Amino acid sequence: MSQEHGITAIDTGFHRPRFDAAYLMVEEGRGAFIDCGTNHSVPRLLQALADAGLGVGDVDWLVLTHVHLDHAGGAGALMRELPHAKLLVHPRGARHMVDPSKLIAGATAVYGEAEMARSYGTILPVAAGRVVEAPEGHEFALAGRVLRCIDTPGHARHHLCLWDARSRSWFTGDTFGLSYREFDTVNGAIAIPTTSPVQFEPGPLKDSIRRLLETSPRAMYPTHFGRVEDVERLADGLFSLIDAMVDAVGQAAAAGGDAHARLVEALRDLYLQRLRAHGVELDADAIFEVLAVDIELNAQGLLIWWERSRG
Repeated sequence: MSQEHGITAIDTGFHRPRFDAAYLMVEEGRGAFIDCGTNHSVPRLLQALADAGLGVGDVDWLVLTHVHLDHAGGAGALMRELPHAKLLVHPRGARHMVDPSKLIAGATAVYGEAEMARSYGTILPVAAGRVVEAPEGHEFALAGRVLRCIDTPGHARHHLCLWDARSRSWFTGDTFGLSYREFDTVNGAIAIPTTSPVQFEPGPLKDSIRRLLETSPRAMYPTHFGRVEDVERLADGLFSLIDAMVDAVGQAAAAGGDAHARLVEALRDLYLQRLRAHGVELDADAIFEVLAVDIELNAQGLLIWWERSRG
């Protein structure tokens, strides 16, 4: 775990080390979690809370950037451990926290029943009275520390990002892409867009990234994985990769045959090229091991967007 401005990054343990983060913010003895991982992540979050000298009664908020299960799957289980906390979520995601049946069905369609059972367990509902909807511009406070939510579609239509003026940083969920520490070099971090199913939209995603830059942030806290700086450079890379990925899905679809397999290979080539240009020296097999899940999901999301946009 790392800490700055009362913010601790917690490895949720999902999928592999340093893949999926939740964050604990502490202010004047009160706590807020931002994203929470899966049911299996709950003991890690509670341990981080204890390590910060707080108890379960000291947590006021669980904030979800969006309701994809790697960010929100453990929300119901965690909320059962936090007697005084409210759950803050985008208005489009609120109903899925109260009744997760459609969320479960959608994720099962993507991952399959066996993977759902293994990785996520039983998704528990959250009582409606504990859920607070956070529309565009919604502000709330953690022990007087004012936090602001903005609507950030592009990765998902139920996505929000959270601005913390104290640290001059955004909690970006998946809007500011994936930035894995394995790919850090002397040139800094690198970010890769995440276009997973089923609501990826390139134009809105780029607009959302531009909105994040309007505050001249010092840092971003993406869920995958951990705090990053040099945000203007990272944003330029994200814009370039979004355009390249859109070109790749167009070419894969136009070529006929197995568009998914063709797109997976195109994404592997694209990411390897960008990572090598960034100075990443890991061998190709190690790079693709880190990116295996993301390449598959990005290909799925790109093709769903392409077919929908042509329909």
